[in-house]
Amino acid sequence: MTTTRTATAEIIGILGGMGPAATADFYAKLVATTPGSSDQDHLRTVIWSDPTIPDRTEALLGDGPDPTPWLLNGSRVLREAGATVIAIPCNTAHAFVPRIAHHVGLPIVHMIGEVALHLTTLSPRVHTAGLLATSGTVRAGLYQEWLDRSGIRLVLPDAAGQDREVMAAIHAVKAGTHDDATTALLARAAQRLTEQGAQAVIAGCTEIPLGLPADAVDVPLIDPALVLAQALVRRARTDRAAG
Repeated sequence: MTTTRTATAEIIGILGGMGPAATADFYAKLVATTPGSSDQDHLRTVIWSDPTIPDRTEALLGDGPDPTPWLLNGSRVLREAGATVIAIPCNTAHAFVPRIAHHVGLPIVHMIGEVALHLTTLSPRVHTAGLLATSGTVRAGLYQEWLDRSGIRLVLPDAAGQDREVMAAIHAVKAGTHDDATTALLARAAQRLTEQGAQAVIAGCTEIPLGLPADAVDVPLIDPALVLAQALVRRARTDRAAG
């Protein structure tokens, strides 16, 4: 026997705080992506924004504590608050998803997997994608793994560009700086990726879209937070249709 769910059954749990501005930006994108003409058309959402979660890149590089206990605790908070699905608007945190997925008791919509799927739908077809992301995301090979499955080649900044442009810009945005200098750093890094053949550039850290407007890049700029928001809306609408 199949039990149908009510039209408002889905409650999205946002595991955030990595960083706070990126969490706020993600929720704004979720609202903007949801079709509707009234408050009641939008999705029920629970946000747990915990900026005390240890730095994910530092953990992956061996320079900081493991954030897994904080992520697991936040997931439990969301579940106890009534969430039926979890979204994590932090690319680097997805390196730790395998450590928490079987303990959360809720499905986690995988942002990086959704980006890989999204890239396969673009026309003309994307054979090579560039990645701007934290050094932790790059080191963990998160996008490499998912894009390999989709037959998409991934190109990355060189070591100097990663440190002096990408990471410098990410730190600036986290510190509240969204100026022309930050945009210039990211635009230069993106340009080098297109010179390597990138037909699309993934803004693979949720701070990057806050410092790099899409029109500063010569090819499509893929915003994983927006892709995740769209995936959650599709999931909720499918759930409502089934109910």
